[in-house]
Amino acid sequence: MGCLGNLLWFIFGGLASGLSWVLAGLLWCITIIGIPIGKQCFKLAKLSFFPFGKTVEYGGGPVSLIANILWLIFSGIPLAMGFAAWGAVLCVTIIGIPFGMQMFKLAKLALMPFGAKVK
Repeated sequence: MGCLGNLLWFIFGGLASGLSWVLAGLLWCITIIGIPIGKQCFKLAKLSFFPFGKTVEYGGGPVSLIANILWLIFSGIPLAMGFAAWGAVLCVTIIGIPFGMQMFKLAKLALMPFGAKVK
C-alpha cells in the first residue's frame, strides 16, 4: 500500500496537509529565533506529503520540551485540530479509514513535533 497509498494520499489530502506544515514553517521563519522551529516544520511537511510506510518515534530532551511548549501554544493546537477533524471525516467510510489513520498520526505529531524522529 506504500506507493499507491502515498500517491492517493498526495492527490486527495496530502498536498493540503503538507502545505499547512509549510505555512507554519514560513510563519516561524519570519523571526530569527523561530528558524529552528520552522526547519522542523519543513521536515514534517515532507512526512505529511507522503506518510505511508513511515513511522514516528517520540523522544527528546529539555530543549525539545521547551520547543514543544512554544509550538503547542502558537501553532500546535490549530494544526492538530485540523488533522483530527479530517481524520474523523475520512474514517466515516471504509475506504477512507487508512487515510484517516494517517491524519490521526499527523494530529499527534502536530501537538508535539520536537524530539520526534521519522523512520
